[in-house]
Amino acid sequence: MAKVMISLPDDVLGWLDREAAARATTRSGLIRELAEDARGERSRRRAEIMRQINAEGEGARGHGGNVAELVKANRPKWPKQ
Repeated sequence: MAKVMISLPDDVLGWLDREAAARATTRSGLIRELAEDARGERSRRRAEIMRQINAEGEGARGHGGNVAELVKANRPKWPKQ
């Protein structure tokens, strides 16, 4: 398993330590859990967006129809809101 060094504001680090203690885990364990949860949530959101695009796409699937235009139209705007 790789080890990384990150910089966090003091208040975030304090929250992480309190939350880790409340969950009876380590700081590293909590950060790993939060990262895995975020990755799973991102995948779920992407799948839902694709279902919506397919539903709105008048039957377009894969590389057919106007899928590229639908993806561009539904892509999140930056900076993230």
